[in-house]
Amino acid sequence: MNARGVVYVHSSPTAVCPHVEWAISGVLGEKVSLQWTPQSSVPGQLRAECTWTGPVGSGGALAGALRAWSMLRFEVTEEPTPGVDGERFCHVPTLGLWHGRTSANGDIMVGEDQLRALLGQVPANQVPGRIRDLLGAAWDDALEPFRLAGDGAPVTWLHQVG
Repeated sequence: MNARGVVYVHSSPTAVCPHVEWAISGVLGEKVSLQWTPQSSVPGQLRAECTWTGPVGSGGALAGALRAWSMLRFEVTEEPTPGVDGERFCHVPTLGLWHGRTSANGDIMVGEDQLRALLGQVPANQVPGRIRDLLGAAWDDALEPFRLAGDGAPVTWLHQVG
């Protein structure tokens, strides 16, 4: 079964851009050439985005491959498929990698077991902050200026071969 999603590279040093393309190519099994544009939020850095199609789980593989360059800011989404939740991965150099499951409309889903564990482990006054952690709020806050800087940027469409 195939899934689809989007890779958003919000900021990359110019020298790392070819490595990003090679990493995405390695996961999807086809040569990838992205359309890089200046990232206005960080002068001297570039941004790109591409849609992808590949086997279920490719989103995690893409995030794992891009994580090798700790200076990147990126997001990878994988849309839900029958019987499989969607996923979103976010990476910010100062925060590391965050992962969340998504519903059909893109909302982050927090599981019952996660909530039970949270309520059993932390004092009540810390619950709101820990729920923000589960929802990836710090990553959203850090990436929002980079998302806005990408409005209207070109998108590369990719489809896995085979």
